[in-house]
Amino acid sequence: MSRADSRGILFDLDGTLVDSLPDIIDSFLQAFPVHGLTAPTYAQVRALIGYPLDLMYAEFAPQHVPALCATYREHYPLNYMNRSRPYPGVLEALGTLRERGYLLAVATTKKSPMARRFVDAMGLGSVLHHVQGTDDFPHKPAPDVLHRALAALETGGLWMVGDTTLDLRAGKAAGLRTYGVTWGTHPVEELAGETPDELQPDLRRLLERLPPLS
Repeated sequence: MSRADSRGILFDLDGTLVDSLPDIIDSFLQAFPVHGLTAPTYAQVRALIGYPLDLMYAEFAPQHVPALCATYREHYPLNYMNRSRPYPGVLEALGTLRERGYLLAVATTKKSPMARRFVDAMGLGSVLHHVQGTDDFPHKPAPDVLHRALAALETGGLWMVGDTTLDLRAGKAAGLRTYGVTWGTHPVEELAGETPDELQPDLRRLLERLPPLS
């Protein structure tokens, strides 16, 4: 499929569409004292956001990963709405892109069932065409989750929008243009090091580059 025929726009979820890092990190940290372990710092955990949960815990307590993951998965579904909210302008931007004829999907490291539940809880389900989680296949920066999202949309891809270097690398690996948002996980200088096509503090430039489809 040529780029001219493609309509797919992919978005990371946590730190890109939704300001969810405090709830994620709180749930991650609370698991350590439950198992008698010393918790890492907030900053240490934030630096790993975007990787799968088991790899994050393995950085701090490799012998306790299954137990820590189980505790997180008990806690997070009960607390994921404590402070999480869509970033300003996200819902409106997604609605505009959908009205212009583009097909929109989330491509996240979250497992698909939790990702769909979270998207709906944040009020984004009605403006997205598909929510694709990372389910037993390689995680970003591998492009697998992006390819699966585009396959579900049944179109080629145009842009990958994300807040981490993992998102930008995955987008490039999938042959997409990359759009880094500066409000999320990774510092601007780290994102700039990946030379994205756009590095912006909001989604206005994305709308400028994606006019209505005829």
